[in-house]
Amino acid sequence: MSAGRSADGREVQIPLQQVAPSLATPLSVVPPSHRPANPWPPSDSAASQGVPAGFLPLHGGFRDHFVETPEGKYCCEACRLVLCQPRQTECGHRFCQSCISDILSRPNPVCPADNERLFKDKIFRDICCQREIMALKVYCRSEANGCQEQMSLQQIPDHLNVCPFFEVPCPLGKCKERMMRKEIPDHLSWKCKHRETSCEFCLTKMPLTDLQKHKETVCPAFPVSCPNHCSFSSLPRSELSSHQHDCPKAQVSCQFHRYGCTFKGLNQDMRQHESTFAAEHLRMMANRNSSLENKVEDVKGELLERYKLLPGLSGRLSELENQNDELREKNRQMEQKLATMQKLMSSHSEKLLEVELELRSLRLLRDEVETLRGTLENVRTRLNALEQGGRSGTGSTTHTLASLETQLNRHDDMLSVHDIRLADMDLRFQVLETASYNGTLIWKIRDYKRRKQEAVAAKTLSLYSQPFYTGYFGYKMCARVYLNGDGMGKGTHLSLFFVVMRGEYDALLPWPFKQKVTLMLMDQGPSRKHLADAFKPDPNSSSFRRPAAEMNIASGCPLFVSQSVLETGSYIKDDTIFIKVTVDTSDLLDP
Repeated sequence: MSAGRSADGREVQIPLQQVAPSLATPLSVVPPSHRPANPWPPSDSAASQGVPAGFLPLHGGFRDHFVETPEGKYCCEACRLVLCQPRQTECGHRFCQSCISDILSRPNPVCPADNERLFKDKIFRDICCQREIMALKVYCRSEANGCQEQMSLQQIPDHLNVCPFFEVPCPLGKCKERMMRKEIPDHLSWKCKHRETSCEFCLTKMPLTDLQKHKETVCPAFPVSCPNHCSFSSLPRSELSSHQHDCPKAQVSCQFHRYGCTFKGLNQDMRQHESTFAAEHLRMMANRNSSLENKVEDVKGELLERYKLLPGLSGRLSELENQNDELREKNRQMEQKLATMQKLMSSHSEKLLEVELELRSLRLLRDEVETLRGTLENVRTRLNALEQGGRSGTGSTTHTLASLETQLNRHDDMLSVHDIRLADMDLRFQVLETASYNGTLIWKIRDYKRRKQEAVAAKTLSLYSQPFYTGYFGYKMCARVYLNGDGMGKGTHLSLFFVVMRGEYDALLPWPFKQKVTLMLMDQGPSRKHLADAFKPDPNSSSFRRPAAEMNIASGCPLFVSQSVLETGSYIKDDTIFIKVTVDTSDLLDP
């Protein structure tokens, strides 16, 4: 580090590598972009040896003034200067690090001393020679400025940090001048344009170059003259604003200008104007006050009118809010219905596809049946013809007749099988056609009187409804009715039961069955006084566990409705009753 003193006596430290770039500049400088890459490892660099960066030459050897002429063994074979970071070749010659790097960068490098071939891996640092060179005596590098000090080459960096004759730049960053270190105090005190100084008016410290601008523009204590050319020839800049308010020659407006006075004049004439026109000023104020009072009355009237409208607007607002709430609720319900309808449409579309497939197979069966009937008629016709001819025919005719009878019997059997299949397909089609997938069953029971008599006669004790479902992939269920009652209600009541059936998707559903069930006999009269009973399934009952057989044991109401109430009311019309079963699916998720 280099030291100097500023104008106020402070010591300023100047790093050597920042102030002495000329020391590191050789006589012939190779531009960095064209200089060959350093072939030596990082451990050989000057920084790793603790040598200051500004001390070593950038290229070639040392150009210092040595006290005694160095021996030839200390000179580079390439640049002939004193070796800098010496390297020794296999042939025994020494080179500066930068010089040998230049040689090795050429194709087929050879030693310039004996033309021996050079190899990078056979060149090494000559530490002993380096130590001897650093011990050689030299004159100070500021010898031209008057320094007569002598020292070893190794001591140069320490000496240059304190040498009074060493050239350094001004310690103030903006100043670009260079001077000997001993001249720094004088430069900082008197010569440097960027030295620190104080304003003689406000005592603020600043660089000398900013002083004049500070005085002319912002210095609060700098004396300025009144712009109105009054008797105050000079006053501090900070007081100019308040002086303008009181300056006798300042142009001002009458303080009653907001009431209508248009007078403008000098400060010194304002008092006379105010005393002369006092009555006029009072008249202006009275007119302005009267105008304001009229405006206040108008505003009051307008506010009263609006205040009268507030109750009606408030009621209207409440009404609109209620309507808005109702619309929101309707919208929510419509969205729920739409979602339900979409689910039903999806499930029905799949069921419709199944029905179409069933219809196709049904048509094929009907065609087969018609074909068989036609064949059967042909056989019968032939049989009749043969019987008529057989009366007068031979024994062969009898044999033919027997084979035709056998064929006719076989066709009759096939026709019976097809009739059974057709009836089964028709039943399945009816079930698919009437199946419900929203948890609601509407069961229409025709021929009530006949079916009731069959129940009384113990021919058909109970009837089962078509299956219905809580969803397309939901529980499968049906209803069971005893028209003449069952158990405690036998002979006196209609007994109605709910049955859980085995479905195709039971493995995906939660068990036991826990949904609320509502059983209802529908009133077909105008009063619509339906009879209903509801229950929550008992989770411990076997009736609501996952079915192992085709259906579970029925569970419901043996005393659902008495036969007297049923047959005397409007629950039976056209010999038909309607039974409705509803299963709550609101908390049921699709599997």
